Amino acid sequence: MRIGLIGAGAVGQSVGALLVASGWCRELLVASGTPASARGLVTDLEDQTQVTGAPVRVAVAVPEAMGACDAVVLSPRAQFANARTTDVRMAGLFANGPLIVSLARQLTDYAGVAVMVTNPVDVLARVFAERSGCRRVVGIGAATDTARYRLTLARHLGVPVDAVQGHVIGEHGDAAVICASTTTVHGRPATVPLQRVRDELAARPRRISQGIGRTRLGPAGAVMHALTRTLGITSGVTEVSVRQEAGVWLGMPVRYTGGAATPCPPPLDDSEAAQLDAATHKLHHAYTRLNQEI
Repeated sequence: MRIGLIGAGAVGQSVGALLVASGWCRELLVASGTPASARGLVTDLEDQTQVTGAPVRVAVAVPEAMGACDAVVLSPRAQFANARTTDVRMAGLFANGPLIVSLARQLTDYAGVAVMVTNPVDVLARVFAERSGCRRVVGIGAATDTARYRLTLARHLGVPVDAVQGHVIGEHGDAAVICASTTTVHGRPATVPLQRVRDELAARPRRISQGIGRTRLGPAGAVMHALTRTLGITSGVTEVSVRQEAGVWLGMPVRYTGGAATPCPPPLDDSEAAQLDAATHKLHHAYTRLNQEI
């Protein structure tokens, strides 16, 4: 497999390290906003290949040279100050939007898998898909939200994490929908302390950012989860942002079998359905606003 990685920031660095260690990536092409950052990451990853004996060729490239890659990970981030305390991920809409539009032009009709990382991920996945013509675009975020949800609920109930089954869908942001009505523990319906869970889902990324500057490893793990399933390396369910009937990209569970996707949205109660509808309208409105600017 040949993978393109665009963006050498916190998530890009973590994804690069995981790809080198993956055992299935044979060539990794790295592009970044500055040649120095791309060269720096490639040099560091080359050292990793030598220390670990990983058979991966790592090289600096430009996005236009990634057309033959099996997948491209899109994780660039514009330089902007984000002072928001709510709707934090949406703050990047007008700063990061032009970056994604530019990459879409450089990767017009890209035939591989595009994995969007840059926030607001649901809106920018849609923008990239529509501007590039790429037919296989997924956004990451819901997988991290779901993992955090299961971990939080397991700790609250004092059970193993793998005993908890449940999803967080919709926007990767404040309009995320916790699917409490279909959550089970040891196969039985669970009572979910929704406010406590929501508070922890909001607190975790803040805790990470305050401690180490930026979230990186959780999103990088979600990228790898998405790559292995969309490329047919492994089969199984993962939560990714994909196109819905309304044309909006939303996080949903998708089952991948040999790379073929089958959406498997969970049943929703009336409250959850209303929340998902609100998320759909919110993301469409954000997309419309961005389109008017770019």
